[in-house]
Amino acid sequence: MYSFTGRVRYSETDSSEHLTLPAITDYFQDCGTFQSEELGLGVKFLQKSHIAWVLSAWQIVVEEYPKLCDEIRIGTFPYAFKGFLGYRNYVMEGSGGRRMAYANAIWVLLDMETMRPVRPTPEMKEKYVLSDPLPMEYAPRRIAGVCSGSWEKDFTAERWHLDSNHHVNNAQYVKMASHYLSEKAVVRQMRAEYKKQALLGALIRPNVRLEDTVCIVSLCDEKEEPYAVVEFTGENLR
Repeated sequence: MYSFTGRVRYSETDSSEHLTLPAITDYFQDCGTFQSEELGLGVKFLQKSHIAWVLSAWQIVVEEYPKLCDEIRIGTFPYAFKGFLGYRNYVMEGSGGRRMAYANAIWVLLDMETMRPVRPTPEMKEKYVLSDPLPMEYAPRRIAGVCSGSWEKDFTAERWHLDSNHHVNNAQYVKMASHYLSEKAVVRQMRAEYKKQALLGALIRPNVRLEDTVCIVSLCDEKEEPYAVVEFTGENLR
C-alpha cells in the first residue's frame, strides 16, 4: 500500500474543528495522485498519452472525523483492472493505526481525443501492483432516487472547480452537494456517481432530496440530466 502522513490543518476543518468530508475526499484523491506521480504514471504521462483516469463512483465511509492538529496517515492501493475500469481502495488512519475512514473508487480510463474508454497500458498494469480488496461492505455503483427532490437555485461551473483535465473535479461535486446539509450534519457514508463532465461555464441545476438520515443531491445540466449524483447517509442532515 502506498501511503503518506499528514496533520489536520485549520483550513481543512469545520466549525467544530474536525476535518470536513470534502477534505477527506481531497486527501484520498491526492494520495492516489502521489502514487501515480512516483510511479511515473502521473499527469504528464497521461497528458502525453492523451488519456485520463476519470472517476465513475466513490464510496467513502467515515468512522471518526480527525480533529485539528491530529496526525493522520493516508493510504491507497489498486485491487483490480476490468476492461477499461480500475478499482482502488483508500484508508485514513489516526494514532495507533486506528481506521478513521476508508473508501472504494471506480475509475474509467478515457482516450481524451475520442472520449472513448480504453484499456490500461502494459506499463500501467506492470507498475500498479494489485492488492486484495479492503474488507468493507461494498455499495452498488448506481444511486437510486435521482432528481426525486426539489429544484434549488442554479449556478455555474467556475475556474476554481476545474482540474488539469479542464473539467469540474470529482471532489468539487462533493463540496457543491455538501452545501445543502445542515451545519450539524454528521455524514457516515458518502456515495457519488459521476455521469458526465461539466466544463467551465456550465450551468448546474441542483435537485435536493433531504431526509433525516439520507440526502441525495443531483447536480444536473439545463436539461435536468445529471452530471453527478451525491448521496449522504448520517445524522442531523437537515
